[in-house]
Amino acid sequence: MDTFFISHGSPRLLIKEMAIKYFLKSWKADHFPANPKVILVISAHWETPEPVVNHINGPNSTIHDFTNFPKHMYEIQYPAPGAPDLAARVKQLLQNAGFEAEEDRTRGLDHGAWVPLLLMYPEADIPVCQLSVQPNKDGTHHYNVERHWLLSGRRVS
Repeated sequence: MDTFFISHGSPRLLIKEMAIKYFLKSWKADHFPANPKVILVISAHWETPEPVVNHINGPNSTIHDFTNFPKHMYEIQYPAPGAPDLAARVKQLLQNAGFEAEEDRTRGLDHGAWVPLLLMYPEADIPVCQLSVQPNKDGTHHYNVERHWLLSGRRVS
């Protein structure tokens, strides 16, 4: 299982000339040409008391959770298919590790997820699910969430 840390996507990436914009646009051609089978995004823009994963059976909706941008920014859609199998797996692995993980069957992708994905995979054809963060928890909690996911994911792949 390949794992990458990609910074969250500021909406400005879509309207400004920035080095990170070109890095993300060149991701597939220059850095990782194989399309992933599925993508799990952990976004700082989805805050919950306990870990929650979005479990979407159809296309993800696009959440425009920003203000004071040009009108056309609010019309952008990134309807990547949901990843219900991955969502169920993430929830189960986290619960098995002792976390009170839950599912959300309505939440789409916030800009922290869809902006970089739009630049990296503009076709929006790779299944995506998103995992929330817990601002009321410390760094050790978040480290353990990701650690259990990564270690368990390698064994179950």
